[in-house]
Amino acid sequence: MRETPDIRDRHDLDVLLRRFYGAAFADPLIGPFFLQIAGTDLEVHLPRIADFWERALFRTADYGRDAFAPHAALHTARPLTAAHFGRWVQLWHATLDGLHRGPRAERAKAQGERIAVAMLRRLAGPGAATGGTGGGFVPLAALELRSVA
Repeated sequence: MRETPDIRDRHDLDVLLRRFYGAAFADPLIGPFFLQIAGTDLEVHLPRIADFWERALFRTADYGRDAFAPHAALHTARPLTAAHFGRWVQLWHATLDGLHRGPRAERAKAQGERIAVAMLRRLAGPGAATGGTGGGFVPLAALELRSVA
């Protein structure tokens, strides 16, 4: 069985993020947000998002950007729902679980869940439904309950 170490450094984050965005771009539910609506260029986006995660997990990078603004613009173009954020979380967890095990990987999963719930609530309002609609999505309500427990 292959060893799955914890996230150790920026290189691990780069590998993780390339794999995650490869899956996200190909996903029929959330891929269009990245490709058609935002026109995301991975080579431009990757260093920025790696800075975000490096700051979150290692406190070694500067990240002074507004992470909410691009999501608000997407939401204006086409509403983001609990199903979209749930799918993001599902792909994020699967990518992490496929590459890493350990405290940083668990922190990255928990942080991703918190971000998804917070983004949805900011975009759709504090009373936004966070339940899944089936189809294998991670219900955000379940994530919220798990984070409180």
